[in-house]
Amino acid sequence: MLAYTERLGRVFGREVPGLLGLLALTVVAFGLTTPHFLSAANFDSIAFQLPDLGLLTLAMLAPIMSGGINLAIVPTANLSGLTLAWILNMNGGPQAGVFSFVVGIVAALAVGGASGAAMGATVAYFGAHPILASLAMMIFLRGLGEFLTRGGDISGFPNFLRELGHGAVLGVPVPMLIFTAAAILWHVLLARTRHGFSVAMIGSNPRASEYSGIPVRRSLTLVYALSGVMCALAGIVMLTRFNSVRVGHGEALLLVTVLACFLGGVDPFGGFGRVAPVFVSLLILQTLSSGLNLLGANQHLATAVWGLFLVAVMVARWVWASRVLQMMIARRIDVTRGRQGEDEGKEATSLRLEERPHE
Repeated sequence: MLAYTERLGRVFGREVPGLLGLLALTVVAFGLTTPHFLSAANFDSIAFQLPDLGLLTLAMLAPIMSGGINLAIVPTANLSGLTLAWILNMNGGPQAGVFSFVVGIVAALAVGGASGAAMGATVAYFGAHPILASLAMMIFLRGLGEFLTRGGDISGFPNFLRELGHGAVLGVPVPMLIFTAAAILWHVLLARTRHGFSVAMIGSNPRASEYSGIPVRRSLTLVYALSGVMCALAGIVMLTRFNSVRVGHGEALLLVTVLACFLGGVDPFGGFGRVAPVFVSLLILQTLSSGLNLLGANQHLATAVWGLFLVAVMVARWVWASRVLQMMIARRIDVTRGRQGEDEGKEATSLRLEERPHE
C-alpha cells in the first residue's frame, strides 16, 4: 500500500494521495449525514457546477506558478462571453446558426488571449507587479463590460447552446467533459513541455532563468495570454449554462480559485504546481459545498468552511515541513523493506537446503 501511494505521488504529485483520502472522508461523512448525498442526482449536480470554478482555477494556476497572479480572470471570462453573445445577437439571436457560434467562439478566445497578453506584457516588459497589473486589468474590463451592457444581462441565444450547457454524453455532462479535456491539456502543457519548464523556472528564480537562456519576458507574456484563453473558455461555458451573460457572473469565485490552487499544493511564491492535485482539491471544495447545501446550511457557511480548509492546509504543510511525519513514514517504509528482505533471505536459504540432498 505504501509503495502504491509512493508511486501515485511520483506520477501525479505527492499531494494527491492525501487529497484523495480527504475526498473519500468527505464523501463518507456526508453520505452518513444526509441520505440524498450519494444519489445520482447530487453527483450530476456536482458535475454540472464544477466546470465554471474548475476552468477559472486552471486560468489562475499558471500565473501563480510563474510567481504572479491573475486577478482579472472573472472579468476576462465575462467580457469574452459578452463577445460571443454580441456576435450571436448580430446574426439573429435565437435564429443564429452554428457558423455564427463558431465565429463567436474564435472571437471570444481572441479577446481573452489579447487581454491576458496585454497584462503579461505589462508585467514582463514594463516591470509592473502582477497584482497591480491584473487589478488594473480587472477594473478596466469590468468597467468596459458595464459600459457595453449598461449593467444588464444579455440573453436570447439559439436552442442548441442549451444542449452544450445542460446536455450529457454517456451520462457525463458536456461542461464536465470540456473541463476534463482542458485539465488534461493544461497538465501536458505545464508538465511535459518546454514552456511548462520555463514557467516553473521563472517562478523559482526569474533572474537565474534569464541567465540560463530562458526567454523570461516572452514566456511571462505567453503565461498570461494562455490564462486569458482559459478564462474565455470559462466564459463560453458559463454562457451556455446560464443562457445569459452579465458582467457580475462568477465574481465570488475569484478567491475560491486561489484557495483551490493552494489546497492543491501550488507554491504561493511560484515555482511549483501540478494540475492533478488542483483537480482533486476542486472536487473536495465542490463536494463540501454540495454536502452543506443538502444539510440546509447557508452558502456563507460553505465559504467559511473553505477558509478553515485553507488554514488547515497551511498547518498541515507546516507539520510536514517539520519533517516529523516524513521521518515516521520513511521509518515505516524502511521497516517494510527490511521485512521483505528478511523474507527473501529465508526463501533463498530454504531453497539451498532443499537442493543439497540432490547434490
